[in-house]
Amino acid sequence: MSAETEKKIAQVQLLEQNMQNISLQKQQLHSQQMELDNALGEIENSEGQVYKVIGPIMLVSNKEDVKKELESRKEVVDLRLKSMNKQETNLREKSTKLQEEVIEEMNKGENGKPRSAK
Repeated sequence: MSAETEKKIAQVQLLEQNMQNISLQKQQLHSQQMELDNALGEIENSEGQVYKVIGPIMLVSNKEDVKKELESRKEVVDLRLKSMNKQETNLREKSTKLQEEVIEEMNKGENGKPRSAK
């Protein structure tokens, strides 16, 4: 196997690790998104006072202010998820392309010889 092929294999492995990291980050963002959706739903259904946790204390807060803050945080999470999806797609395309190149190079290297069973 040529050094170039080995380099491409290492790149594919690195891309796969990056995709796993992005997948974990996406799971965390989905969790945050669900928490924000639940909090927004509770605020919509709440009557009376709304409380906000700041560090170790809980304070009475303005319902509309809390709602705006949660919506803003949700927007940020949504944008980050969209960005992660784009990164994941780009990494997957690069990985697929490199995998195809490696397979092609390995097939060329065989010079028509059948692969030996291991």
